[in-house]
Amino acid sequence: MEFLLDTVNLEEIRKYTEIIPLAGVTSNPSIVKNEGKIDFFEHMKQIRLIIGQEKTLHVQVVATNYEGMLKDAEAILEKIDSEVFIKVPVSQVGLKVIKELKQKDINVTATAIYTKFQAYLAIAAGADYIAPYFNRMENLNIEPREVLQELNNEIKQTKSDTKILAASFKNVGQVNAALEAGAQAATMGANIIQQAFAMPSIEKAVLDFTTDWESIFGKETMIYNL
Repeated sequence: MEFLLDTVNLEEIRKYTEIIPLAGVTSNPSIVKNEGKIDFFEHMKQIRLIIGQEKTLHVQVVATNYEGMLKDAEAILEKIDSEVFIKVPVSQVGLKVIKELKQKDINVTATAIYTKFQAYLAIAAGADYIAPYFNRMENLNIEPREVLQELNNEIKQTKSDTKILAASFKNVGQVNAALEAGAQAATMGANIIQQAFAMPSIEKAVLDFTTDWESIFGKETMIYNL
């Protein structure tokens, strides 16, 4: 099970690298836009420095034609590092790019997946990760849980190394559902992680434990200073 952050905000990445068992960071042009006009490659290098080389960094191409996508991929690998996972939307052109990149043994994350057929093609093309859009599927009356289950079955049947990297979430429940349906990984914004710990019962339990301890040993007395 892999948990990734879907952000390029350096403060959020630094914070949650220390808190959760972070497996990597994902980005796309819309997420980059949230940070304003940054020095793109330098910013991505900063993310790599924060998360380390052992974690995955996923960066998306912007061009929409075959030659442009390949040039984007080449620039990303050259100006960030050779271990970056190139995110490519699974369109007709994108699928052609995925095949070409995998022939060169380049890390690929197939993204913008709304249908099983898109995912099946990306699996067959050798994508390392496929990123189905959970919430967007629900908005289109597509049952994402069923889609993820079928994709997981296909991966097992074909003995593929592709991993399902579920994406596009609006709440923690959707993340849980994606993982329970067979996704090996999930990427989410910091707001989703904040939701997970915002339940008042969690804070109350912590306070109750402290109150009970202090009723016996007194305030400001911790185990370490007994």
